[in-house]
Amino acid sequence: MQSKKFTTEIGGKTMIAEFTDLAEQASGSVILRYGETAVLATAVMSEKTRDDIDYFPLSVEYEERFYAAGAILGSRFMRREGRPSEDAILSGRIVDRTIRPLFPSHIRNEIQVIITVLALGEEDPSVIAVNAASLALATSDIPWKGPAAAVRISKENGEFVINPTYAQRDAATLDVLACGKDGTINMIEVGAREASEDDVAAAFLKAVGEHNKLLAFQADIVTQIGKTKREAPEPEIPAALLESYTAEVAPKLTATVFSGEAGKAQIYALKKEWLKKVVADEALAPFKKLADRYYEDKVDEEIHRGAIEDNKRADNRPFDKIRGLFAKAGGISDILHGSGIFYRGGTHVFTALTLGGPGDSLIVDSMEGRDIKQRFMHHYNFPPYSAGETGRVGGLNRRMVGHGALAQKALEAVLPSPEEFPYTIRLVSECLASNGSTSMGSTCASTIALMDGGVPIKAPVAGIAMGLMLSQTKSRAEGEGMKYKILTDIQGPEDSHGDMDFKVAGTRSGVTAIQMDIKLDGVPVPILIEALAGAKKARLEILDVIEKEIAAPRAAISPRAPEIITMRVKPDQIGLVIGGGGKTINGIKDVTKVEDITIEDDGSIFITGKGGTAQIARKMIEAIVKEYKAGEIYDGEVTRLMDFGAFVRIGPGKDAEGLVHVSEVAPFRINKIADAVTVGEKVRVMIKEIDEKGRINLSIKQVDPDFASRKGLVASANPAPHGNAREQGSRPFNPRS
Repeated sequence: MQSKKFTTEIGGKTMIAEFTDLAEQASGSVILRYGETAVLATAVMSEKTRDDIDYFPLSVEYEERFYAAGAILGSRFMRREGRPSEDAILSGRIVDRTIRPLFPSHIRNEIQVIITVLALGEEDPSVIAVNAASLALATSDIPWKGPAAAVRISKENGEFVINPTYAQRDAATLDVLACGKDGTINMIEVGAREASEDDVAAAFLKAVGEHNKLLAFQADIVTQIGKTKREAPEPEIPAALLESYTAEVAPKLTATVFSGEAGKAQIYALKKEWLKKVVADEALAPFKKLADRYYEDKVDEEIHRGAIEDNKRADNRPFDKIRGLFAKAGGISDILHGSGIFYRGGTHVFTALTLGGPGDSLIVDSMEGRDIKQRFMHHYNFPPYSAGETGRVGGLNRRMVGHGALAQKALEAVLPSPEEFPYTIRLVSECLASNGSTSMGSTCASTIALMDGGVPIKAPVAGIAMGLMLSQTKSRAEGEGMKYKILTDIQGPEDSHGDMDFKVAGTRSGVTAIQMDIKLDGVPVPILIEALAGAKKARLEILDVIEKEIAAPRAAISPRAPEIITMRVKPDQIGLVIGGGGKTINGIKDVTKVEDITIEDDGSIFITGKGGTAQIARKMIEAIVKEYKAGEIYDGEVTRLMDFGAFVRIGPGKDAEGLVHVSEVAPFRINKIADAVTVGEKVRVMIKEIDEKGRINLSIKQVDPDFASRKGLVASANPAPHGNAREQGSRPFNPRS
């Protein structure tokens, strides 16, 4: 096997890039190791150009392998990898969003990048995957404007940590994954616990510094082993098509783009009108796809020109103005445990809340961990009618997973702990109308739904999408000499043709999540810092509207939601509650009709039920594990009679049976215990003592002196001796026998 290795140090650990002939048919490939984690990245570009499509055909696949974790995973009946997990989809999107802007967009050859996780240590494979994909592409013959670098920065105990482990990320107050090149950033994922904008900006700057080390490392590799890039010439526009555009479209374009109307309908209408004429012309008809692409390029240029030169937006809003806002808590149906509706201009989102018991949590079994219980879920739906289109309904795509995960990350920081609120929480956001950033609309609607449902969140969360129009002749020197405009609350044409979609969510106190996608090679950090400030201003305006509708979580959860009672038993009592083969706990469920009883290893018990059933189940469990004390009084049932006394059950546990000696029935002697009580009879007893072996001795006369008299019993003239059970040769009572 041929092999060539390159090494560098990042964050105190060694990164090793190994180029071999293992995947020699690929256009480019590399095995990248960092710590104990290793990934294989391959890149292939097809020879054939597709003339039947009008988009850049890039696909990025992120493949998890169970062997990477040293475990045989999957289901009991399927011990092999199936469809990608949500984590794999999100990791693939991170790679895609980093590398896509660096390809010539006019390419119509299929390009596929596949990342395979070969070994999983404490290091995040998502970060390694981006760097590996960059190396595979940069050393290949595929046209690409890389390399690009990725680094994760977390803040723990006031200090920044480079490429933290999973454990360090769990403890961090700020977690930033940033990718970029040449001093700029082109992809961001942030999760935080109400971090300040200053801390986020500092993390961005720290990331750029680490990028420079990785880029120098990659550039040296490309110099040594990089292949010559294939030609990818842009298609020439026929003169006749240019003449048609100049005559039919150019005079109308400015007025159409800056009509003041929201959305892209008027822009589509002009394109449709022109393409109809192109198709009708025999000489131009073969160039319909080229005409479509040329029109979109011209719209892009005009939107940028208008913003930078004329200070105009497509819908004539000021650059820092949010569209009309509307918030509503509840009102759909009392069946729902909570709901929220949020409008921001033409983006309308409805979110429903459902609460369940701990047993309703999602069990995640993946490379990163086994049997992980996920108590909070946010799911995002984007039906075709939300964009005024028809299309496939049902199923799940990567966009839906990504947008759902972003809103989930934005809200996680404010959720109550399981100890405070032991419910499983599921939110479903239905995007009913779309005109810019439905993910941030989902975050706002979800906040309303949580508060409407009485979930005691720490603070409301709102989100906004910031945009950017950057001049096409730009400098790389920290933004110096650039002409640009930052846009608050991008919509329609700004989303499609703008250079940046910078989504920021947070509370009044700080940032909880950020995600950025761009169409440029990268954005300088000073521009991102300016966008952060604009996002904060917008976020506070949105929170004003949300809090005017519902200022705080409702005092109580919906009566339609299940009741959850939390209790704790000693770990050595768990077996008593469960019973042999689950007989005891299943019996409690059958009798009480509770929805679920969940028992943790530490003895925590969560009882989920409705209509008071949870309270009944709790009392039954308390009785099972009760530790009896002398002096306590109970209503018991006589279970069996012996010559020396009667056994009485005072509770459901197997240790809850005691002996009433014949001498403890009445204040005077009685001849036979059978004269005083019968099997099945209910009697009031007091615990006289619990001996050193844990046996319970009971007394009737100490709690009810008149019991025997009411039965018509009197003191015997010739009483039989009352000796104790041991004196009479009887086996002493052992409650555990």
